[in-house]
Amino acid sequence: MKKGILIILFFVLLGNSNTILAQTEPEDIAMATDDYQDAFYESLKQKGIENYDKAIASLDKCIKLKPNDAVAYFELGKNYLALKDYKNAQDAFEKATQLNPKNKWYWLGIYDVSYETKNYPLAIETIQKIMVFDEEYKDDLISLYMITNQFDKALTAINEMNDKFGKSEDRERYKIQILSQGKYEDAAITNLIDQIKKNPKEESNYVNLIFLYSKAEETEKALEIAKQLSKEIPDSEWAQVSLFKVYLDANQADKAIKSMNIVLSSSKIDSKIKHRTLNEFLIYVNKNPQYAPDLEKAIAYFDNDKEIDVAKEIGKFYHGKGQFESAIKYYEKDLKTNSETDRETNLLLLDAYTQAKQFAPMTKRAMNMIEVYPSQPQFYYYAGLGNNQLKQFKNAKTVLEMGLDYVVDDKKLEANFNIQLGEAYNGLGDAKKKEEYFLKANELLKQK
Repeated sequence: MKKGILIILFFVLLGNSNTILAQTEPEDIAMATDDYQDAFYESLKQKGIENYDKAIASLDKCIKLKPNDAVAYFELGKNYLALKDYKNAQDAFEKATQLNPKNKWYWLGIYDVSYETKNYPLAIETIQKIMVFDEEYKDDLISLYMITNQFDKALTAINEMNDKFGKSEDRERYKIQILSQGKYEDAAITNLIDQIKKNPKEESNYVNLIFLYSKAEETEKALEIAKQLSKEIPDSEWAQVSLFKVYLDANQADKAIKSMNIVLSSSKIDSKIKHRTLNEFLIYVNKNPQYAPDLEKAIAYFDNDKEIDVAKEIGKFYHGKGQFESAIKYYEKDLKTNSETDRETNLLLLDAYTQAKQFAPMTKRAMNMIEVYPSQPQFYYYAGLGNNQLKQFKNAKTVLEMGLDYVVDDKKLEANFNIQLGEAYNGLGDAKKKEEYFLKANELLKQK
């Protein structure tokens, strides 16, 4: 939406001069009398420092001097709009349009009010009047049709604008949103097939058609169009996005991997699509572990990804499925690639070590993390647990007693500390202390 277009400075024209159609801002019009001019300049000054009430008072003087001056009413509307006094703003803008219906800026004032107050029927009516002066405002009309769920009208307007001005990112996004609804799919498919015949080098038509066929689960047709795209535009990276999914569904792993690598290395395809592609391959590899080496190579494309720690997310995937050794491998990879001291990843890794019964590396890492996070009790707990499992009971006792001091308002963790302390004393041959800590753990577990 072209919002805020009415908030303008003196002698400044908004927008591109080619689209203003030679109309001037009302503030550029010469003043008729000294008194009027003084009051008008004062209103501009006060508006500039956001003293809208004073600006309105000055404009009232202007209107008394020149009751039929559209410029003053337009300025009055802008000041009322800044105060969110929508009724008075609309009244002022409407008066300006009555006095001069051929100036699009006055109609834009009404449009601004109607949009801010969500009076969409009025906004649609007004933007249609503005389009007489500047047809590109039909993009605003399309947005209004989308907001009010008038998808048939929106689709017609989108096609008209695409034919006249070429495609835009917003219109394509709206079009996909509309065409994803079942009732439009058949018409959309027919339209896209016709568009491809007319212009076989237009990549977006293939991509949209592949999307529709895939949504309708017509895999063979989607594959056929993807192949057609590859033939007409051999270097199309977008073709590989669709081909990857088609090949994967057809269990043609080698072809899918080749397409995936093109997608992941592409500078044109955004990171969200790349993440989705990798995630689909991850699910495939979970069922077909022989392709795990290809997954590892694919992850390397994300080493510099600032949005998502891909290796960590894959570790979580395997962790959730109870495949702890695979989870460990990816947590370790993430720590090497990003930060060895990331707290969350280290805690996940320590849990995975515990589940996989890899107590030696668990103990070593937990002890190292105590040096980095000396007040984090979880690391003391894992260090104590690991030392107990390695039968290093004295070390376990020492580290657990140190860490217990940092446990605050966490009954479960405190109970686990006491269980491990009981195990340590049991290993040291102190049955009395063992029983004492086990009893304390039981009491804490009852309090959870």
